[in-house]
Amino acid sequence: MTAAGNHQASRPIGRRLERAGIRDVAAAAGVSITTVSDALNGKGRLPDATRRHVREVAERLGYRPSAAARTLRTGRSGLIGLTVTTYGEEPFTFTEFAYFAEMARAATSAALARGYALVILPASSRHDVWSNVALDGTVVIDPSDHDPVVMELVRQGVPVVSDGRPAGSLPVHAWVDNDHEEAVLGILDHLAAAGARRIGLLTGTSTDTYTRLSTTAYLQWCERVGQEPVYESYPAHDPCAGAVAADRLLARPEGPDAVYGLFDPNGTDLLAAARRYGLRVPDDLLLVCCSESSVYA
Repeated sequence: MTAAGNHQASRPIGRRLERAGIRDVAAAAGVSITTVSDALNGKGRLPDATRRHVREVAERLGYRPSAAARTLRTGRSGLIGLTVTTYGEEPFTFTEFAYFAEMARAATSAALARGYALVILPASSRHDVWSNVALDGTVVIDPSDHDPVVMELVRQGVPVVSDGRPAGSLPVHAWVDNDHEEAVLGILDHLAAAGARRIGLLTGTSTDTYTRLSTTAYLQWCERVGQEPVYESYPAHDPCAGAVAADRLLARPEGPDAVYGLFDPNGTDLLAAARRYGLRVPDDLLLVCCSESSVYA
């Protein structure tokens, strides 16, 4: 309880402070709303002094353009979607994989630098998931053959960029990728030059381009050098399956003396399996793993 005469007015909790609008800037600067818009957007033929004056007033008032108004004016939401569709709608926490986590971080930074916000979305083919979010475009990581998410986005008129060369005639607007075949061949040649005579591969069962091209390059290399293929495939979104596949590969009667793992967890899985079978790395077994993780640094 407070004493009489000592009451203090309190600000209502939860109310947002009034934000300066474009009309406030125009009034304070003594110019029209059109002049404010042109000055802040770098448009129109305005004296440098006027443009500078308007921007100083806007900064002093804390004016920020309304995202909703910008959307109505330009027809753009300022949102870019990001999703990993490699494994369909299987339960998959993709940020646990260093490559996907780094991709999300880099995409967020690149989007913000260009005035966009990144929205990470599930790999759902349900049309309502994608129609409920107004997107200016979407980055799809490693889409599979006939990817239903890509097809739905294209049907809705949303531009799609693929991180990974799309398989077949998947209708993406653009794609970016590495030369996976050359990378695999270079790794296998390096292992062979280091003395390996029976090189194995730990690969996945999905139909994305990275997995498919890498596996094909391995099989072609084996045919070229006259080595029998020694590989195990597993659903890469399941971390437990990777450990089991690594164990199966090293448990073979004529096991490999070198292994290339296509996915981030393969290095630790193979090291654990090697310890179980008494194999010393690199004395008994050479290992190469494709990863963005600092764990292997």
